[in-house]
Amino acid sequence: MPFDSAALVWFRRDLRAHDHAALHAALKAHGRVHCAFVFDTEILDALPTRTDRRVEFIWESVRELADTLAGLGGALHVLHGKAREEIPRLAARLRVHAVYANHDYEPQAIARDAAVVATLQAMGIALHTRKDQVIFEKSEVLTQSGTPFSVFTPYKNAWLAKLEPFYVKPYPVEGFAGQLSPDALAPMPTLESLGFARTNLAELAIPTGASGARALLDEFSGRMGEYHQRRDFPALKGPSYLSVHLRFGTVSIRELVSRAWRSRTAGAAVWLSELVWRDFYFMILAHHPRVERQAFRPEYEAIRWDDRDDWYAAWCEARTGYPIVDAAMRQLNRSGYMHNRLRMIVASFLTKDLGLDWRRGEAYFAQHLNDFDLAANNGGWQWAASTGCDAQPWFRIFNPVAQSERFDAGGRFIRRYLPELARVPDKFIHAPWKMGPIEQQAAGCMIGRDYPAPLVDHAEARLRTLERYAVVKKKKPD
Repeated sequence: MPFDSAALVWFRRDLRAHDHAALHAALKAHGRVHCAFVFDTEILDALPTRTDRRVEFIWESVRELADTLAGLGGALHVLHGKAREEIPRLAARLRVHAVYANHDYEPQAIARDAAVVATLQAMGIALHTRKDQVIFEKSEVLTQSGTPFSVFTPYKNAWLAKLEPFYVKPYPVEGFAGQLSPDALAPMPTLESLGFARTNLAELAIPTGASGARALLDEFSGRMGEYHQRRDFPALKGPSYLSVHLRFGTVSIRELVSRAWRSRTAGAAVWLSELVWRDFYFMILAHHPRVERQAFRPEYEAIRWDDRDDWYAAWCEARTGYPIVDAAMRQLNRSGYMHNRLRMIVASFLTKDLGLDWRRGEAYFAQHLNDFDLAANNGGWQWAASTGCDAQPWFRIFNPVAQSERFDAGGRFIRRYLPELARVPDKFIHAPWKMGPIEQQAAGCMIGRDYPAPLVDHAEARLRTLERYAVVKKKKPD
């Protein structure tokens, strides 16, 4: 390809203008590089609401990306339509020789990209894609027999053994700024013109764009060493809060892994494991796309889940009567975020206390999580339901009260999201139904009026779960 040729870089889940694999590759090979992002109506039109924090997050991040490219002497074509049609149309209009993008691993994205490849090929234009979302993808980390891993720990060990500086080396962009095309076809559309309204994103103070990711990363770096001690306690500032930025690529996974790898602290090692989990679930989805709708372990499809729409509604609406579960669901419903420990607790409660299909919970998270990622969300839900790879053993069932007592001992998190329990003594905050009438009156919280009674009895639900899962294992554990 002659260097004086033109290329188009298609931004998707990579909303930054630094350490960007596809943009770097295009700038190295072409003398003129155009940039584009498409607000894809095939994705947007499927959303159930016009007030979606993720759309606003993307819009703010795209706006910052356009400003950053302008500062480098370039521009961003921001389009609204079907990406599979808009990208080939733009490529033809700009008379580019090639289109560049970073890999996307979800089944719908793979189908979209295949359609774009076919259209571009008919026009004599190539689509070149690069690895950018993960450190190791697809079949880059395999067992000694050459098969995909299905258990995390040996995968992690192989992943770490393979890691070397080359894999976290950044892909620079700044030195090629003179090759960026400064022309954009039209001004960026407003959020309203896309058909969406403002949310409470600003009120929640969720930082957007690459600058927001940078601020979060710099702040977290100062407490990364304590991550292993604080990460399980939702009332503490333990996580990095970078998950939504990883989801939309406003931060580079290479930079995150590099920082954790260089830190050499116990906290950094545990955080690095969380990043390895992310690669692991991407790998599972790549090799087993059926997990999108089916259990990773086919034999678990024999499980018969309860059909209780009323229980599902109570779970969604934070009315289960278990404070840690309800507080977690209120956090999700109000902010689009849920602490990782709480994700495990509420998923276990839905599947093993209420006996409801994990797919229902997965779908609810997919609709509400700011950081929703198909691979990680599916992997986490199948882990909790014991249907997935390296899953929680089916006979180990989280006790929501014990989890609450252990990870929110003083009830700080619970009281933040359940103010109706504010005056409940610590002794009862995890199981307020144990208060007597006089204690309830003193706390200003009458069970059944001010706060619901428990939807189910955990001990009884546990026995039902053991019976439910016995159809898979043929016998109960000793």
